[in-house]
Order: sequence, then structure tokens, then C-alpha cells
Amino acid sequence: MRSRKLTTAALGVAAVGVAGLTAMTVAAPATASVPAAPAASAAADFTGYQLVKLPNANVPNFQRRVVRCPAGKKAVGGGAEAQGNQAVLVGSFPTDDGGGWIGLGRQPGYNDVGISVYAICANVS
Repeated sequence: MRSRKLTTAALGVAAVGVAGLTAMTVAAPATASVPAAPAASAAADFTGYQLVKLPNANVPNFQRRVVRCPAGKKAVGGGAEAQGNQAVLVGSFPTDDGGGWIGLGRQPGYNDVGISVYAICANVS
């Protein structure tokens, strides 16, 4: 038989019962601690915001489509969309160098799938 450790909150609920639960307040255990917030770091300066789109096109299932940011800019976000009958988006992620966005998908019962890819590009200092 597996033994279970009851917390103070669990013991309080058991003692009060469900009917009295709304009136009960439970203090956090004395050993609980909240980690200190990390030191504030300098926020990145995003200027030159630009949305770059790779319009929908049919490609073979699981083939990656890549949209690139203009020279000197990096992708600070992005996304992709799979289009078609029962289309499934398999992946949406930044390129290894951070200069663009990748999207890929599949469409069961078909050899290809429509994929659109978007990158949110900016100057990053």
C-alpha cells in the first residue's frame, strides 16, 4: 500500500469538511519561499519593425517554407498557417541564425499542403 504525505492545507480541508471550505483560509507552510526576481536586464531596442509574409503556396508534405527578414534585421517573432482539407501545421519556428521564420505542415490523404509563413522583423541592438 502506498503512503501519502498530507499537507497542512489537505488536513485543514479534511477537518473542516467540504461545507465549511468556503470560510476556511489556509496559510502557506512555513517552509515555503518565493524565489527572488532576477535582476532587471536592459530591454532590447526594437526599431524598424516590419512584418514579412510568404503567401500561401502548395508544397510537398513536410517541406519547409522559409521567409527571410531584410538585411540587418532579425526575426523577433513569427508564425505559419497550414491550409487545405484537414491540413495540419507541423512546425513553426525561427531559423537557426534568427534571420527568418520556418513553417511546415502536412495534409492527410494528399501529397501536398498549403503553407503561409510570417516573420516579425526588427533591428535588434
